[in-house]
Amino acid sequence: MAAACVLAFLLACALAAQRRNPEDDISARSVRGVVTDASGQPVSKAVVQLKNTKTLNIRSFITGADGAYHFAGLSGDADYQLKAEHEGARTSWKTLSMFNTKKVIVINFKLAK
Repeated sequence: MAAACVLAFLLACALAAQRRNPEDDISARSVRGVVTDASGQPVSKAVVQLKNTKTLNIRSFITGADGAYHFAGLSGDADYQLKAEHEGARTSWKTLSMFNTKKVIVINFKLAK
């Protein structure tokens, strides 16, 4: 009976570990920043795209009034590319390298037509 309880407990722990959110992973990184216009003012409703260069998955974030964006749960073993755009103004792609070991990376964007 005791062995069955221990086995059930170990199975439950294994299943819980599999359902873990990537954002809970202590090795996960995040990137944040602000999108500004040519005069340095924050841009509301700018679209920031994040592309995982390994899987080619793309995530998007729409900035608020403060121009800020944030992506969490980034893998430490992949490079990412980011760009921002708003009403025809855009930035070039910026690369977040897997060799950047910081947990929180700041990448700001300045839009140009």
